[in-house]
Amino acid sequence: MAATTSPTVPPGRGPWQLARAELRRRTSVKLSLAVVALFVFMAAAAPLLSSLSGWGPDEFDKSAVDPYLGGQPIGPFGGVSAEHWLGVEPVTGRDLFARVVHGAQVSLLIAFAATAIVVVTGVAAGTAAGYFGGGTDAVLSRLMDLTMSFPSLIFMIAMMSVARDVNRIVLMTAVIGLFGWPGIARVVRGQTLSLKHREYVDAARVGGAGPWRILTRDILPGVAGPVIAYTTLIIPGMIATEAALSYLGVGVRPPTASWGQMIAESVSFYDTDPMYFIVPSTCLFLTVLAFTLLGDALRDILDPRSARA
Repeated sequence: MAATTSPTVPPGRGPWQLARAELRRRTSVKLSLAVVALFVFMAAAAPLLSSLSGWGPDEFDKSAVDPYLGGQPIGPFGGVSAEHWLGVEPVTGRDLFARVVHGAQVSLLIAFAATAIVVVTGVAAGTAAGYFGGGTDAVLSRLMDLTMSFPSLIFMIAMMSVARDVNRIVLMTAVIGLFGWPGIARVVRGQTLSLKHREYVDAARVGGAGPWRILTRDILPGVAGPVIAYTTLIIPGMIATEAALSYLGVGVRPPTASWGQMIAESVSFYDTDPMYFIVPSTCLFLTVLAFTLLGDALRDILDPRSARA
């Protein structure tokens, strides 16, 4: 009798090929990827884009604001014109487009770098705790509990307020990454516990493979799917955290542009110049939403058990 093939798993197609096909099928994923690609391009090409507009992020254009109306932008929609594509900041006259693209560079740089710290630390701690068990698991698990129970936002604000003579971007990246790793470490620990007694892992152990080889060749590929999905869901939280710290005045310092800083400065003008508030807020909203939708789709496909939980 001829063997039959499951209709849900086409022959010659592995799980990663099926995942890519499923991602391409979803309209929400396509839109999310387009938005993410747009803002990543903006961040990477910020100097080029601002030079095309003809204005740097710190250049003042006093002719674009009315000194007799408290520095309000001249023209409709916050001073939108052929010279200033998204208008200008009140009082200073700095070009809003240049500030937004450079703010994307700072916000996404901090978010991606902090996410990298979180993922590397969390995967290392989670695999070590799950695979070795015993005292290693006990120490790392208690460290996870301690870190998660710590009032991270208060500590971040205190650290950013006290440390004044350091690179703010590096400090924010380190502080945000310091408190983010326990969540992914717990996910990886659980996955490692379920994988370390699989037949192929036992076979590798019996065949003389050492812990390092088993972890890198057998365990890590098995946890890659949940890690990728979790990573995509971490990024919007990192972007929002950076924006929140900058909004509270303990993030990057002026004149360095940041979306959170721009939103904080726009609060005083949202009645008279709503565009100053709408532009950075829309950028922040679209970026967080796109990463969230993309992360949800990846979790549904790559880690369905977690999605159903």
